[in-house]
Amino acid sequence: MDFTLNEEQNAIRATCRDFAEQEIKPIAEELDATGKFPYELIQKMGALGLLGLPFPEEYGGAGADFLSYCLAIEEISRGDVSVGITMEAHTSLGATPFYLFGNEKQKRCYLEPLARGEQLWAFGLTEPEAGSDSGGTQTRAILEDGHWHINGAKNFITNAGTDMTGGVTITAVTGTRSDGRNEITNIIVPKGTPGYEIGKPYKKMGWKASDTRPLSFEDCMVPAENILGQRGDGFKQFMQILDAGRVAIAALSVGLAQACLDEALKYAQDRHQFGQPISKFQAVQFKLADMDMEIELARLMYYKAAWLHMQGKPYTREASMAKLFASETAKRAADQAVQIHGGYGFMDEFPVSRYWRSVKVNEIGEGTSEVQRMVIAKLLGC
Repeated sequence: MDFTLNEEQNAIRATCRDFAEQEIKPIAEELDATGKFPYELIQKMGALGLLGLPFPEEYGGAGADFLSYCLAIEEISRGDVSVGITMEAHTSLGATPFYLFGNEKQKRCYLEPLARGEQLWAFGLTEPEAGSDSGGTQTRAILEDGHWHINGAKNFITNAGTDMTGGVTITAVTGTRSDGRNEITNIIVPKGTPGYEIGKPYKKMGWKASDTRPLSFEDCMVPAENILGQRGDGFKQFMQILDAGRVAIAALSVGLAQACLDEALKYAQDRHQFGQPISKFQAVQFKLADMDMEIELARLMYYKAAWLHMQGKPYTREASMAKLFASETAKRAADQAVQIHGGYGFMDEFPVSRYWRSVKVNEIGEGTSEVQRMVIAKLLGC
């Protein structure tokens, strides 16, 4: 068993760490305060190849492995999680479906500009009545005269409304299966399609510089060919997409947790009480030690899940474990970081305040902690 990263993985991690330190962290507080989408940062990341890391070079990607992509997500999120989720949602949810399920024409048309970082793409799964029950899709698409007529709504969709966004891939009910259940198909809807309306950005507690919006479809028409894979494969496809996405979210959570430890350790070494740095007090030392331990365990869990994925082995269990443990580790790390800062941790001028506000959604997006426990329990045979 070898935990050594190879030369390429180390190089990608170092590049992303430097980028986060030099480009992201200096403006992270401003991004949180203004909520403005960081176009310049995202364009720089595209130029570095970070938005197409796991895709082959023939489609405009960097040809890196999946673990390298997760390492990049960790380091970018360590700089600012709003930027991290923009990268993760674009790659895992927006571009990956084209790579996995798209035909050659779709890969050339959609994947290539996404992998090159020229465009962003969104994935529309969540609805007002279909959150954890991802199979409870209400949006419907009827095939008539060579076009899908789409009616419905999506909410909490990332990257749907930026100036760089090319469109969204949505889940829609396209019929009834032989067992009586809904037939779900993934449909490609380019931005600007008549009947497709992009709502105003949500006002959020955290992830403020990421783009998150509701979407609506009213007799929205797209050509019959605008489906990914085969009709009716949508549920199977997005379950596969979510497994890999959960590993990436675990990496994002580790990055945020590491940022919490970075700030807490620095503050504890600088802050003096009773004539010495508070890092010399055992009560503070134990908090820092627990943070470091849990972060390392969470990191190793997403490493394992990513490795299994790259080996073509089943990894649903490990993906859920990684996402669950890492997101809850990040929440504990943020809480302890604020506690170590004391009253200053409650002030927005200190990064840990931003971390604490942003961390909660890690336990919700791409499958809540409760859903992850359900997945694990099901795989235990419960």
